[in-house]
Amino acid sequence: MNTRCCALALLLALSGSVFAADTVVLLGPNPVGLWLITFGIAFLIAEAALPNYGVIGLGGIVMFVIGALILSNTEVPIPLMVGLGLISALLLIYLVIRALKTRPRHTVSGDAGLVGSVTPITSLQAGNAHGGWVHLQGEQWQVLSATPLQPGQRVRVLARKGVLLQVAAADAAPNGE
Repeated sequence: MNTRCCALALLLALSGSVFAADTVVLLGPNPVGLWLITFGIAFLIAEAALPNYGVIGLGGIVMFVIGALILSNTEVPIPLMVGLGLISALLLIYLVIRALKTRPRHTVSGDAGLVGSVTPITSLQAGNAHGGWVHLQGEQWQVLSATPLQPGQRVRVLARKGVLLQVAAADAAPNGE
């Protein structure tokens, strides 16, 4: 859905720039220049639909500019070429920024999100100084530690076994270090 919107925005921007030009040359200019511009626009549209972080879009801008330079000996206005090149470059920059924002991030849920988390002990089990409760990721978890725990003490989650978290004091080094 988002790539369709980007492609539509590109087509509207390009067509609006063409219609705003004083003179639009449709017949007579060098066909190589027209083909390069056409392929450049097609590559920019493909950039909106493919996850390649700007590679095809950069090629599209290069083809567009070379095609515009070939057509510069004809009656195509220079401001039109510059305007379309700038619009294409800005759209490519926008697409690359959006693509980079969707890059994989650290896991924040499940076991991978729990292990290594630091949280305070909310309460202890009656008669068991090694067991207690913590509030982590919006849920109450039962915890078990090899050392005695105290309410308010910050602990680091070492592992999860079912609904029980194995913890150690947050200032203690994690296992393996």
